[in-house]
Amino acid sequence: MFTLLTFIAVLAVLVISHEFGHFIVARKNGIQVDEFGFGFPPRLIGIRRVSFGGKKKWQIIWHKRQLEEVLEHDHLGTIYSINLIPLGGFVKIKGESGFEEGANDPDSFFVKKTWQKAIVIAAGVIMNFFLAGVLLSVGYMIGMPQVGDGDAGPNSKLQVVQVMPEMPADKVGIKSGAEIYEMSAGGQILNAPNVNNFREFVNSHRNEDILVKYKFEGKNLEKTIKPEILEGTDRAGFGVVIVNVGTVRYPWYRAIVEGFKSAGQYLFMIFAGLWSLLKQLFAGQSLDGQVAGPVDVAVITGEAARMGFVYLLQLTALLSLNLAAINILPIPALDGGRLMFILIGRILRREIKPRIENFIHTVGFVLLMALVVTVTVKDLGTFGGGFIEWWKNLIRF
Repeated sequence: MFTLLTFIAVLAVLVISHEFGHFIVARKNGIQVDEFGFGFPPRLIGIRRVSFGGKKKWQIIWHKRQLEEVLEHDHLGTIYSINLIPLGGFVKIKGESGFEEGANDPDSFFVKKTWQKAIVIAAGVIMNFFLAGVLLSVGYMIGMPQVGDGDAGPNSKLQVVQVMPEMPADKVGIKSGAEIYEMSAGGQILNAPNVNNFREFVNSHRNEDILVKYKFEGKNLEKTIKPEILEGTDRAGFGVVIVNVGTVRYPWYRAIVEGFKSAGQYLFMIFAGLWSLLKQLFAGQSLDGQVAGPVDVAVITGEAARMGFVYLLQLTALLSLNLAAINILPIPALDGGRLMFILIGRILRREIKPRIENFIHTVGFVLLMALVVTVTVKDLGTFGGGFIEWWKNLIRF
């Protein structure tokens, strides 16, 4: 339950910030926003400010018929809704499709200038970058984890960030967030290990039981683990992802600079990673294990939350940057795809027919949802071999 609630909270922050970018820029450019929704329809509940005989009040909207009754009166504002499918969100902007009633009104997106349309579409991506910069800035003010393969600086600790199912560490109960401070085997003791000498120590004692001492949730614990040969390698390991973590902290004025600087650096690395994935895809190589779906992200989010608030803050910033990077790609149904059509219309000096553009975006959306379902099904098979184990992982306290 903790993991599920944390994931929903993080998703809400990312979606609301992204859609708020579209919302506020549209409003600032005199465009009417009909609905601001979290999740995808059907609508569960909505609220809207309406006027009856000059009197303004908030009205709850439960269903379509009630909405039609509201529309019989003069109304103000936007429907703020919660919808059934919690995989994203949307802003319904008047005239965005170009052929509905009122598309030629002065407050319609369709009649605005090209530059106004472009900034409305790009505003969601910009807001996600801004959110990441703010979160990283706050992290640097309170102390941000700094990771590395070797020594991560002063007070660095060897920390487990992920435990692979059914591997030696998982079998003895080691969890994400554990800080390993000593290992011993065959009369040898390794104090304050880092990533490099941890790997060498485990591999060199592959046929022995290794005593691992670590801290977890304020307690000093120890487990005896026997390494196993890692699949696809000739090396022995525990089945964990480990990093050396130190803490970096700046004064508030420098933290803001470093926060946005880091956001830019991370965004560049994300684009580089996407380019690498595309090259592998076109080369016919498998992407197994390199693409995380909603379930995988949910579990990772829960693990980050258990490791501490600053880790969750950092992960949320990275997810926000990933959302920005993916959304700006020139793919139909995404913001980048809509910008692409605006650019094409500008080059051709005439608008692309709205029905054609909307058909392409609809097809793109269906394909994206199919991809989400496919990756989700793949994710379900990674947590203990099935849905039941995944569900236990997701709702555990």
